[in-house]
Amino acid sequence: MAAEPDIREELCRLRARVPQLTGALVASADGHVLAQDTPGVAPETVAALTATALGVVARLSDATGQGEFRELLVRGVYGYAAAYPAGRGAVLTLLAQDRVNVGRLHLEGRRAGVRIGELVDAETAETAATTVPRAAPAQLPASSGPAAPPPPDKPPVVQPTGPPTGPTGPPAEPSTEPSSGRSAEPRPESAPRTPAKTPAKSAAARTRTPRAPRTTGNARTTTDS
Repeated sequence: MAAEPDIREELCRLRARVPQLTGALVASADGHVLAQDTPGVAPETVAALTATALGVVARLSDATGQGEFRELLVRGVYGYAAAYPAGRGAVLTLLAQDRVNVGRLHLEGRRAGVRIGELVDAETAETAATTVPRAAPAQLPASSGPAAPPPPDKPPVVQPTGPPTGPTGPPAEPSTEPSSGRSAEPRPESAPRTPAKTPAKSAAARTRTPRAPRTTGNARTTTDS
């Protein structure tokens, strides 16, 4: 962490103002050590236990209606362990002797927590700004001109289905493959043409007209006497 030297310097000044301190540690809310000055104590263990305790304390404060977390103080036989918020995502843990002035401990712990929180938040904001990927440039919309007409569909090639025949062989069977989007059907064979019948002659036409008897010039005329 780039702000770790500044945080360690603030911890050293805090221990100088409160001589009864035996250790100081800054950790993230999830238990990751950011800076520490805790001789004789495992900093990773202290950071993990502090994060767990803060979770319980936050739930207790919320359930009892006491508001946002401000500080946590644990007193043992040999001294105190106190925790104070440091910015939005860190916590300051202090270890002190039993003879420490608790009021002075709280006063200096709160002030140090505010200054350390400013350093941690600035470092977090800078890191987030450098890791955010840049937005890709907006692409220009396509031209609004008329779209080009699609290419015409090529008719499928009709391939004969029967065996190849010679010039004198029988004609090939018509293909049933689709052509121009319509299914081709075989044409029915043409029926033989029937010669048209001549109309029957009328009965009057078939009836012959009797001819008149012929008269001669030398015919004899008989008269009654």
